Amino acid sequence: MRFDNRTDAGRRLAGHLEQLRGEDVVVLGLPRGGVPVAYEVARALDAPLDVLVVRKLGVPWQPELGFGAIGEQGVRVLNEDVIRDAGLVPAQLAPVEEAERAELERRVGRYRAGRDCMSLAGRTAVIVDDGIATGATAEAACRVVRDQGAARVVLAVPVAPERTLPHLREVADQVVCLQSPRYLGSVGSWYQDFEQTGDDEVAALLAHSARPAQAPPPPPNREVEVPAGRARLAARFVLPEGARGVVAFAHGSGSSRNSPRNRYVATVLNRAGLGTLLLDLLTQDEEGDRYNVFDISLLAERLRDASAWLRRETALPVGYFGASTGAGAALEAAADDPGIAAVVSRGGRPDLASPAALARVQAPTLLIVGSSDTRVLSLNQLAADQMRCEHRIAVVPGAGHLFEEPGTLAEVAVLARDWFTEHLGLPDTGPPPA
Repeated sequence: MRFDNRTDAGRRLAGHLEQLRGEDVVVLGLPRGGVPVAYEVARALDAPLDVLVVRKLGVPWQPELGFGAIGEQGVRVLNEDVIRDAGLVPAQLAPVEEAERAELERRVGRYRAGRDCMSLAGRTAVIVDDGIATGATAEAACRVVRDQGAARVVLAVPVAPERTLPHLREVADQVVCLQSPRYLGSVGSWYQDFEQTGDDEVAALLAHSARPAQAPPPPPNREVEVPAGRARLAARFVLPEGARGVVAFAHGSGSSRNSPRNRYVATVLNRAGLGTLLLDLLTQDEEGDRYNVFDISLLAERLRDASAWLRRETALPVGYFGASTGAGAALEAAADDPGIAAVVSRGGRPDLASPAALARVQAPTLLIVGSSDTRVLSLNQLAADQMRCEHRIAVVPGAGHLFEEPGTLAEVAVLARDWFTEHLGLPDTGPPPA
């Protein structure tokens, strides 16, 4: 898996850190490239963002070998074993530290613009970089924040070589790494876009994150009835103020508008400025007949009626989010409605849509499947082979069919949010230019 850019990497990384939400967390980006990644993590966790400026102290005749590291507030961490083995004396240590301290202060002044660093005492410090090559800087960062009083240290990176992780787990309480190849090559080779991050971008991201957030109140949750032929379908409708699109949810067999997994995803979409309609495609009487649950034509017809209702109510672009059998219904419905802006499937059965329908779908489609859900993954691949529209299969590592594993449902929500944001014409939610 390659990352589009550092923003994409940060959003994917955030999906594996969702369990930290609610803790007393400070997200710390390692400059320069780690700060754009950390910005997305902090935003997803609703946590404060700070920069962690660390300078490695290198042996004078072998600079890549670190005998220690320094951080802000006079923090200095020394490796006595390296000092002893290299035969270093205090007169040799002082010039190295003086030079590195000057560079540290220069960077801190540029990035912080007069703001104080955040206290880490008793808090969870999440250290984020855009990737790890040797692990020396990451190790120094962990030791520095520990010395600053962090109660728990989490190191989170998109990619790192497999050989570095065991040692890093000795200096951090938890290491979260999305990709750990045996042969790394270079960090940049794991990104489509790895343009150098400048000091101005780092300063702008930190300044934007430091602004006091005025969190809007959650949008009202309305229980509605959607007309579908002779039936009236129960639904939960949320429309944030200023919404630029709306997503209708098609649930799987045995599920309903009360599905906690789909309600979680819907909440993430609502925060991104998307309306949602969690819809029961069958009435209570109809649910008693198992044939109806797998009647894709009936479910698709109901979904088309729901999208027509949404257009009358909102006049906004409409997308579909389908789970399990609901994914087949969503694609069958989208095949006959070129106005559908995007489709996302979670652990879905797109293969239940007819081959003719799959070939007619025009809406950009994202198929999200857990890596452990091998049977459904193969069925998604078969369905994707029959699609002619823009489409992609996103495999969530370690996830089963229901995405019950820690962090996996959060990654689904991030993937869905980004797909709908891109294809429903929503504006970029990143920081304003500096």
